[in-house]
Amino acid sequence: MPVFEMPLEQLELYAGRNPRPADFDAYWDRALEEMRALESGMELIPADFQTSFAECFHLYFQGVCGARVHAKYLRPRKRGAQKHPAVLQFHGYTGSSGDWHDKLGYVAQGFSVAALDVRGQGGLSEDPGGVKGNTHTGQIIRGLDDAPDKLFFRQVFLDTAQLAALVFNMPEVDPDRVCAMGMSQGGGLTLACAALEPRIRRLAPMCPFLCDYQRVWEMDLAVDSYAELKTFFRLFDPNHQREREIFTRLGYIDCQHLAERIHGDTLMAIGLMDEICPPSSQFAAYNKIKSQRTRVLYHDFAHETYPGFHDKVFQFFSELCSDNY
Repeated sequence: MPVFEMPLEQLELYAGRNPRPADFDAYWDRALEEMRALESGMELIPADFQTSFAECFHLYFQGVCGARVHAKYLRPRKRGAQKHPAVLQFHGYTGSSGDWHDKLGYVAQGFSVAALDVRGQGGLSEDPGGVKGNTHTGQIIRGLDDAPDKLFFRQVFLDTAQLAALVFNMPEVDPDRVCAMGMSQGGGLTLACAALEPRIRRLAPMCPFLCDYQRVWEMDLAVDSYAELKTFFRLFDPNHQREREIFTRLGYIDCQHLAERIHGDTLMAIGLMDEICPPSSQFAAYNKIKSQRTRVLYHDFAHETYPGFHDKVFQFFSELCSDNY
């Protein structure tokens, strides 16, 4: 193990540092009620990009707090009477759903694919804003000095669940065979989606972000994507008089606390040299998953793409295409 992290034997038992708010379950139950009460106003608009075997659409829906949320949606052009599986894809911090072509392998295998653009980041989704406090640097801390319901990632987590619900209801999709995947922020959103929409059958988070914020800060790794944690303290609590309060509030959007809600089979990749999303923060979430789970360790890899893992995920999900399902 690297010198910055605890031994693997301790990681296997690690239960996390960030506080869990006392009303955590009520908070998310209330949030889900708000989301389910929305009229989604879903639109499917044919994209300019099309292929001989895939129909490609821009999917729009009305998310919480008035956001118009966008995802790419692809489905097999030739569809029989039998419904087929689907995969949800989530991208990294500040990114977007990416190009159409990199989703075609799953369509060729018989999946529908829905790839979310996180609101306020690099894609076509809208972020209506409207929170007190800092909006200049970082979205983890956006809304942190407002009511807990104003936390930015609360809305994003709900967007993932709402997209999943829309995909479950697509007439061509078998709701018993829906999967989710993503890397970094996308890994965290994969965990959140599968927790808030526990019908997700299989999930494959890769080096998930948005886990165990206090542990990251205590390791002095509040840099890169987590740098905004330090920014918030420097701007608004330089003497750390509110430290417990701040980390407890961040606990509402800590994926380790959502993980116990996951029902789907989980295949998770962890790089043991990762100093952006340190292994302990990832194990904090992994160790709380109660459903069937498998972790794939990359001992000499940091926060990066792991060789062979996408192939493992493709095979893991493709098992749902067999006649046994």
